[in-house]
Amino acid sequence: MKIKLGVVYVLVLIVLIAGLQACKQKQVKSVPTDSFNAGRATFVADESFSPIVAQEEYVYRSRYPNADPVFIYKTENQAVNMLLNDSVRLAVLSRTLDTAERNIITRRTLSVEVVPFAVDAITLIVNKSSNDTAITVAQLKKELKGQGNGNKTIVFDNPNSSLVRYLKDFSGNKEFKQKNIYALKSNIEVIKYVSEHPDALGIIGFSWINNPEKEYADYVEKVKVVGVRDEGNKQYPNEYFKPSQESLVLKQYPLSRSLYLINCSSKNGLATGFVTFLASDVGQRIILKSGLLPDSIPPREIILKK
Repeated sequence: MKIKLGVVYVLVLIVLIAGLQACKQKQVKSVPTDSFNAGRATFVADESFSPIVAQEEYVYRSRYPNADPVFIYKTENQAVNMLLNDSVRLAVLSRTLDTAERNIITRRTLSVEVVPFAVDAITLIVNKSSNDTAITVAQLKKELKGQGNGNKTIVFDNPNSSLVRYLKDFSGNKEFKQKNIYALKSNIEVIKYVSEHPDALGIIGFSWINNPEKEYADYVEKVKVVGVRDEGNKQYPNEYFKPSQESLVLKQYPLSRSLYLINCSSKNGLATGFVTFLASDVGQRIILKSGLLPDSIPPREIILKK
């Protein structure tokens, strides 16, 4: 009987020791999987800016082969939610966080670093067969409010996008319920739709049309960019401008938005490494080549020959 009790005690002791070891393992802090320019980390980017983010990622990977940044492309609303839910700690957005959103992150003892890196142009496109080549800011606002003649079908990307938020703020119309206004699924679908419909007015980000990928380049060939005049611009009240780096830097083109990196990692990991790269001379030159306006315009070297 004593032998049996001894065996039971030994078994109980083994179970207790195993339990304590498991608890200790849970308490051990996870080892970081990334460093400044190496390792793997997941980030989120507004899908509206996937062309420029993909270009930056490609060059970053080529310069730092041990770095493995994984970008998830979402709508603006989804991207912000991922940041607030601590699913990711770096986001590429066209807005900063408001006070309530910042508080959610700082309550986790994390800091919020906001780095502007580019300026995008909201671009209006029509079918190449269309006679429309220009529009005023006032006319565009009327169309978005449903106060226009309704002859144009207005299309843009999905309802939860940063572009739709911009257009709502721009027009003062909180809901686009007009029959001639449609939200599609992506910028590519907008370009395709406009290329096939002579009565359509498409609204997209500039990077989608300035240097298109092969998969939709044929659609781009069938559309043209509309000039925009801002009657409220004191310097250029009577002139129409198309989006370009020059018209953005001179503040001639009225439909623009800043792009930001929101870094909540609070460490010198891969998020900080990517932010540093994008803000560097090399990262800003990639922005310059894309057609967007870099936040910091890289200097040009001029060699004078005797």
